[in-house]
Amino acid sequence: MSPSDPSAPAPGRPELERVVVLVPTYNERENLPGVLERLRDAVPQVDVCVVDDGSPDGTGDLADEYAARDPQVHVLHRSAKEGLGAAYLAGFRWALHAGYDAIVEMDADGSHRPEDLPALLAAAADADVVIGSRWVRGGEVLDWPPHRRALSVGANLYVRVLLGMPVRDATAGFRVYRAGALETMGLTDVASQGYCFQVDLTWRAAQAGLRIVEVPIVFVERELGASKMSGDVVAESLVRVAGWSLSYRGRRIREAVRRRRTGPARS
Repeated sequence: MSPSDPSAPAPGRPELERVVVLVPTYNERENLPGVLERLRDAVPQVDVCVVDDGSPDGTGDLADEYAARDPQVHVLHRSAKEGLGAAYLAGFRWALHAGYDAIVEMDADGSHRPEDLPALLAAAADADVVIGSRWVRGGEVLDWPPHRRALSVGANLYVRVLLGMPVRDATAGFRVYRAGALETMGLTDVASQGYCFQVDLTWRAAQAGLRIVEVPIVFVERELGASKMSGDVVAESLVRVAGWSLSYRGRRIREAVRRRRTGPARS
């Protein structure tokens, strides 16, 4: 399923009145204040939920201080670090239960600029899923070494080739999901992490026939703290994407064979 033309009309989607930004954290005490302050300035109408995985550096306590001062800031405390995917799934469940119309994924390290969020929300008026993309025209990455750029470009090419999705940045982590889209996609069996979590949700959205739109963003390499990227996350992505591709192509072949067998007999 290809992403639809963002200029095409898409009637019937309800207005997004309640939006929450999920910000997963683990040892992001240095970065979180700047991110929260910029978010509140850039999109004062939206709520924020910090999903903290028991950060030993006190990130969760700092988030509580912000929440005590600002009723639009919430904190979801988790007892241990279980990975990005698990944190987002917990945040999705919380946000859906709270009745939000749209849910935003956004990193806590400053790599996703809050100032780009209004453009993503505007695109969500006519889309089910909006991806803040580094690799579409107008997108940009700042301060990345060549090997990081090659890894991201190569990973997305790998996804496009194996899954046939013309999404340019399926590994991107700056996104807007309509609540109904998340409910349609079926998240109960998601077990992916990191890069693979984002690909997993993109693939589910495409398979569900949802409208995916990519909006160019400027991605900025973190200045403070350490990246959570690891070789294990990359390896997981390679293996899972290959498995999804084999399953999808096998299903298509079986469907084609079944149609051929049950089709009208030739005279």
